[in-house]
Amino acid sequence: MSRAAGGGGSGSGPEDRAGAVRDIPYAELKAFEGLSAAEAGRGKDPVNEPMIRHWCEAMGDTNPAYAGADPIAPPTMLQAWTMGGLSGHEGRSEAYDALFALLDGAGYTAVVATDCEQEYARALRPGDGITFDAVIESVSERKTTKLGTGHFITTRMDVRADGEPAGTHRFRILKYAPAPRKPQGKRPRPVINRDNAGFWEGVAAHRLLIQRCVGCGELRFPWLPGCNACGSPEWDTVEASGEGTVYSYVVMHHPPFPAFDPPYAVGLVELAEGVRIVSNVIGVPYDEVRIGMPVRLVFRSMDEELELPLFRALDDGAGESTRGARA
Repeated sequence: MSRAAGGGGSGSGPEDRAGAVRDIPYAELKAFEGLSAAEAGRGKDPVNEPMIRHWCEAMGDTNPAYAGADPIAPPTMLQAWTMGGLSGHEGRSEAYDALFALLDGAGYTAVVATDCEQEYARALRPGDGITFDAVIESVSERKTTKLGTGHFITTRMDVRADGEPAGTHRFRILKYAPAPRKPQGKRPRPVINRDNAGFWEGVAAHRLLIQRCVGCGELRFPWLPGCNACGSPEWDTVEASGEGTVYSYVVMHHPPFPAFDPPYAVGLVELAEGVRIVSNVIGVPYDEVRIGMPVRLVFRSMDEELELPLFRALDDGAGESTRGARA
């Protein structure tokens, strides 16, 4: 019998909002140990050469045992034959769902895979039909990690090929409440040049200035050295009222930047004057931002050197501690 161990990939579940985290009595969690996690599971595909080939190409594994007239599957593919894909499996147990519901309800809403361990009983060959059972092997006491506080859950899966023991797969995850994140460092500085210096001077004075072409009266934003409509280089400015609506938006999750605290909403805001500006939408949770939402301009100091125009949703009912644009 051979044995291999390795680290698992990671992925976060739904982001934990600022709710309270409840300490679950350990005896309540330990009662799940030994209960079934999946019964009479069946691989969606038999062991097959195309999947073996794709795996080897992805891993860069050129071992001749995995090709030719009588290939075997790479042993580390053991879990691959049991995975349910996007449609999932129907064999997950009520106990497994109840354990996750208990942890979610206590505030441990994020999950990260920490490691896996496999034992191999026999080689798998194309045509082998895969079946499996799984059990909740252990639930740890409450642990505090750099990611946050939570519980480690180990699931053991016993895999069979055409009814014969083929191997064992142990998979460990951390179900946790994310530690509070604090943005580190300063926001990136805007690039200020002779074409846009007037805009940033206006922001410093809590005024959102829009360029207006002297030749044709066209308003333009962002600032440009000449008019796109008539080509005139002459311009003056008008001050935005500060009223607008969300024309479009995205929610930023990744990549994380040191001075930002994802997830957050970045909106393309259409001002009452008809031009559009990109900025953060604040005042409501990121997942409640909607196209057409009315917003109002506010100015916020990011640090001792940088002030930015942001847009606060009007329907949140919250006051703004920083000053808004002057009418």
